[in-house]
Amino acid sequence: MTARLLSVNVGLPRDIDWRGKTVHTAIWKAPVGGRRMVRHLNIDGDGQGDIAGHGGEHRAVFVYQIDSYRYWQIQLGRDDFTHGQFGENFTIDGLSDQDVCIGDQYRVGGALLEVAQPRVTCYRVGIRMGEPQMAALLVAHGRPGFYFRVLQEGEVGAGDEIVQVAAGPERMSVFEINALLYMPGHPRGQLERALRIPALSPGWNASFQALLQQDQSGGAKTGNAGLARPSGPAPAWPGFRPLRVSRKLPESSSVVSLTFESVDGSSLTKALPGQFIVLRLKAVADAPALLRSYSLSGEPSAERYRVSVKREPHGAATAYIHDELRVGDVLEVSAPRGGFTLRPGDGPVVFLSAGIGATPLLAMLHALAAEASAREIWWLYGTRDHHDHPFAAETDALLQKLAYSRRHIFYSLPAAEDQLGVDFDARGHMDMGGVRELGTPRNADFYICGPSTFLSDLSAGLAEWGVASSNIHTEIFGSGPPMTPGLAASPRPRPHLPHGAPGNGPRVSFARSGIDVYWGANCQSLLDLAEACDVPVRWSCRTGVCHTCETGLVAGAVTYRPEPIDAPAGGNVLICCCQPQGDLVIDL
Repeated sequence: MTARLLSVNVGLPRDIDWRGKTVHTAIWKAPVGGRRMVRHLNIDGDGQGDIAGHGGEHRAVFVYQIDSYRYWQIQLGRDDFTHGQFGENFTIDGLSDQDVCIGDQYRVGGALLEVAQPRVTCYRVGIRMGEPQMAALLVAHGRPGFYFRVLQEGEVGAGDEIVQVAAGPERMSVFEINALLYMPGHPRGQLERALRIPALSPGWNASFQALLQQDQSGGAKTGNAGLARPSGPAPAWPGFRPLRVSRKLPESSSVVSLTFESVDGSSLTKALPGQFIVLRLKAVADAPALLRSYSLSGEPSAERYRVSVKREPHGAATAYIHDELRVGDVLEVSAPRGGFTLRPGDGPVVFLSAGIGATPLLAMLHALAAEASAREIWWLYGTRDHHDHPFAAETDALLQKLAYSRRHIFYSLPAAEDQLGVDFDARGHMDMGGVRELGTPRNADFYICGPSTFLSDLSAGLAEWGVASSNIHTEIFGSGPPMTPGLAASPRPRPHLPHGAPGNGPRVSFARSGIDVYWGANCQSLLDLAEACDVPVRWSCRTGVCHTCETGLVAGAVTYRPEPIDAPAGGNVLICCCQPQGDLVIDL
């Protein structure tokens, strides 16, 4: 049967109201008459509202099949579909997702096109269809549609034949590629086949590379590394266990270290260097406990954990730790968790930190010193002066144990007694220019931790310098940056209790945001609750497909409605489609 172009559909971005927010989207496409020019980035008259998630060279033309229209009319009990209903540029007859392969090339009118990837669905298709679960349904039913890359620009029009002129290597269909990323099970052989297809778009290639590395790592195999950044192995125990403060030591004018050991002398789980723990602090007897996350700062050990805490102005938790907590006190402590960890290898390592951001990097330095690593190691650190310089003697001693190590300390406002070349090596703040001038190796793994501006500036500077994104590793204290694709920018208040009467369900604690709220019947998911509290969140599909919302579950249990397409990593949850089964703590 000859495939045919039934309709060319275009649409420019528009603002729509959705759940009290403004969404900028071009999901509404409408058929056009006559012929239209297909260009390398778009069809004339078409546009995308969110170019980070849609459009670009590898997503120039979205294609959907009339056979899938008929399928969804039956599944959804609908008869109101018009061409462009699914946001596609080409409505076609033929070329099913099970038959079309990545890399196949087709002549349509005057254009030469190549299949680059399946569609990546997001919440906006649900808005367009009036079916919130549509993003998940498209994946679960194996009918995503696909994107063309434009190899040769040309005019097209309804009625044009779609003629295959070349077959892609490996003969992996759109259906197979889509399932390989999103569905449970990611066979290594299939991943290797997919990575041999030159036409596969860079985004999908990177996802399959991540899944293949996950398979080859020998570590935890839960979760989907192709969709969510690695979160480390599943926590060694759920919730919290009591640990005793065995040591309390001042590190600087504003930093104190706490060492924890088990109450009964039993061993702990050795953390990976760079991981963090969550403390539950009962600062006021009749008030809710405070939850705070702190990176482990000592040598990874199965006998003890060390955290180092900076006193913060008006910080109830840090004031309690500095002023009231005593050796012998018992706290509730989570298992170590987190994916910001030292990667194995023999290449150079550059540690970039400022202020209390040194703590996870210090644990990594301890680990390297303990194994007498032969790697080239750079320790670059910035602070105000020697009074605010924790771990100075400790880091110097560790670096002396490493044969190929270098240190460079930046003081922004050195004290009169601070000696250049002894206490510090340069005046001013650390920046990308200073990092480059030192001759740091561009092929290194860069680990960055510190204030948000420090982190974002250095990350961007390294990327501009040509450092591969896979070699730039960052850790953020507090809430991470939100990701809310398509929503109009607006001032974001600090996290707060939701407006209206409090709920009467389980208590949900947002550990990084420092608020506790009771679950109410007006929320359908933990994501809804977080948004009602203006807790920074990350999401895209809102239906358990993309894993953008994957979040650490520190304590408690959840139930899914609906079940996610593929399960998150152990110790994590997909907040877009789950509800609390009881009191819980999540890492937001």
